[in-house]
Amino acid sequence: MSVVISGTGLYTPPFSISNDELVNCFNQYVERFNAENSDAIAAGDLDALSGSSSEFIEKASGIKSRYVMSKDDILNVDLMKPTIKQRANDTISLQAEIGVAAAKQALEAANKKPEDIDLVIVACAYTQRSYPAIAIEIQSALGCSGWGFDMLVACSAATFGIINAANAIRSGTAKTVLVINPEILSPQINYRDRDSHFIFGDVATASIIEDESTATSEHCFKIIAEQPITQFSNNIRSNIGYMNNCDTETKDGLDKYFIQQGRKVFKEVLPMVSNLIASQMVKVGLAPEDVKRLYLHQANINMNAFIAKKVLGREPSLIEAPIILDEYANTSSAGCIIALHKHHQDLVCGDKMVLCSFGAGYSACCLILEHC
Repeated sequence: MSVVISGTGLYTPPFSISNDELVNCFNQYVERFNAENSDAIAAGDLDALSGSSSEFIEKASGIKSRYVMSKDDILNVDLMKPTIKQRANDTISLQAEIGVAAAKQALEAANKKPEDIDLVIVACAYTQRSYPAIAIEIQSALGCSGWGFDMLVACSAATFGIINAANAIRSGTAKTVLVINPEILSPQINYRDRDSHFIFGDVATASIIEDESTATSEHCFKIIAEQPITQFSNNIRSNIGYMNNCDTETKDGLDKYFIQQGRKVFKEVLPMVSNLIASQMVKVGLAPEDVKRLYLHQANINMNAFIAKKVLGREPSLIEAPIILDEYANTSSAGCIIALHKHHQDLVCGDKMVLCSFGAGYSACCLILEHC
């Protein structure tokens, strides 16, 4: 049995924040902080904060802008966080709403109807509640049959979700699977932290996974090799969770936001990912010159350039290793799916591609795809 990705979808939020807008707000905060704490700073009891710049952000990450679900209060120096009101229980949740929007695009691309779907997997970095599962809410909103569940694997959630979908098809527990990645990441950002306030954006992607024999879409991507890998590390972490309120001394700590030790991540993750891709290429007899496209996790342009050069043995072109993080920023698990969604129309039958994620956990996953 051959399993394919037969359609993808993308929901882009209504608001975009440029580096200049973000930096302007951040630097206002820095000036206020340093002024209010000038005596402590002068006495050496407190370190002064340093401002940022758009040039620094672009050089460090390749990011120029990001999309968000709520903009105004992120840029309000008195708040510096998104404002997202909790909805009534009888109203579709925000995460389900954007997931449905991406799913409808994927269904159209795959020539499928909601009733064709018998498994819905929501795979992302965070879900906005513990239960009922967002996947089951989306299943109900679309009118799909079968079953659904949520899974969290941080930046590798989408690829891990696709592997779970493929295995469900191979086992006979599902025929056509909808994998959705509703990544609302702006609430996890500490917009007062110079090193991380610019990293993430909001988005939702979706993929249809099915048996090749039932696929009728114009572009199908057969999964010819797949391998996930995990290795525990504290170097990327977020301690937000339902037990936070159990410790009143730490419940509002900065560790509840996204935190990372970037240099350690760079040093440790890149060899792991490069070796994972290389092993999967060997598995299917794929030489570097046979790789038509590298759809890599969109976290940092320097990481992507390193991995692509390692895999191909040379500097990649923007066509070979497309970058979307300049416009979307880091969208966790959705990044590599956005790259696939936006950069596949020129592919022809037989072209080989790498779809690879990597991130917190550490977690990584490589799929070798063939256009069919």
